[in-house]
Amino acid sequence: MGPLQGYRIIEIAGIGPGPFAAMLLADMGAEVIRVERCESGMFDFSQTELDFLNRGKRCIAVNLKSEQGVNIVKDLLMRADGLIEGFRPGVMERFGLGPDDCLAINSKLIYGRMTGWGQTGPMAQTAGHDINYISLAGALHPIGRSGDKPVIPLNLVGDFGGGGQMLAFGMVCALLEAQKSGEGQVVDAAMVDGAAVLMTSLFAAAQTGFWSEERGTNMLDSGAHFYEVYETQDGKYMAVGAIEPQFYASLLEKLGLNNDPELPEQFDAQAWPALKQKLESVFKQHPRAYWEKLFQGCDACVTPVLSMSEVAAHPHHKARESFVHSESGVWQPRSAPRYSRTDSPRPEPAVAPGADTMRILQELGYSESQCEQLLSDEVVAQER
Repeated sequence: MGPLQGYRIIEIAGIGPGPFAAMLLADMGAEVIRVERCESGMFDFSQTELDFLNRGKRCIAVNLKSEQGVNIVKDLLMRADGLIEGFRPGVMERFGLGPDDCLAINSKLIYGRMTGWGQTGPMAQTAGHDINYISLAGALHPIGRSGDKPVIPLNLVGDFGGGGQMLAFGMVCALLEAQKSGEGQVVDAAMVDGAAVLMTSLFAAAQTGFWSEERGTNMLDSGAHFYEVYETQDGKYMAVGAIEPQFYASLLEKLGLNNDPELPEQFDAQAWPALKQKLESVFKQHPRAYWEKLFQGCDACVTPVLSMSEVAAHPHHKARESFVHSESGVWQPRSAPRYSRTDSPRPEPAVAPGADTMRILQELGYSESQCEQLLSDEVVAQER
């Protein structure tokens, strides 16, 4: 039931990269217990089934502003392998749940911290979002077309790629090390660091002179005609990635351009703008469905640009069961990667905040009367 079966992770609920990291661990079979807040607004998620980042987790609602609530979290940590939190530096310490507090009660605990700027440095306490982290990491500047401003790559590079995914990787690495050393440690995952790591190969390319800092002039940033998106007759798009000469030859053949004696050499960068105009005119002659059929099974590296509503129905995704569907018709990506022997289970839907409060307290040894008193004192809350 997943390669991480048997591990227990406590997630202090937040937004974005922290929940995503915990989701990745839950997808791999770890038991993730999400600690939600007790405030009155905590139950506002109207469609729990669509709360994908919290799939496969159990949830207890605890008031971290109370000493009793903090003690409940400490009880959880005594039986846990890891913790994930995404507050600004110092917030968990003020709760009495900082690394020193938690490692004192569980010396093998892996304490995962998710921030934008990291736990140290002059900007550590400064507010920010994905766009700020990737801009300072050098990841935003290169993305865009020639003569235009940088294009925002959603929040995939900072929040999820450089953030949540790096934190999940760091947690697993530290869990492996703890098996050898018997000691826990802190994982300081900063989105600005992670985004910079994602840029590693491009930093090298820029220093060798292979990559120009002028946007939209390089092979992979829309500068080249053979690595570009082209509009079709019906206003849709095809993605072309024919880098290698043999794939480029296949592209020209399918487009009917392989016998053009005046066609410039593929890697003649001076000719790229003119070649791009030529390909634009060709792709505009037919709708996307025509090009999909023409390039199907061909090594020209040409694929349709699917909208989010189209993705799950594509034959390749259907064959691999890349998306899972609920009885109500809600669909979402299945866990990745896949394993030959310990493959992960089908993702379980998210539960409402506080759905497992009573059950988790009872597992910790609290009596029924104690649970009722904690509810009455608003130390904990349960799903309404």
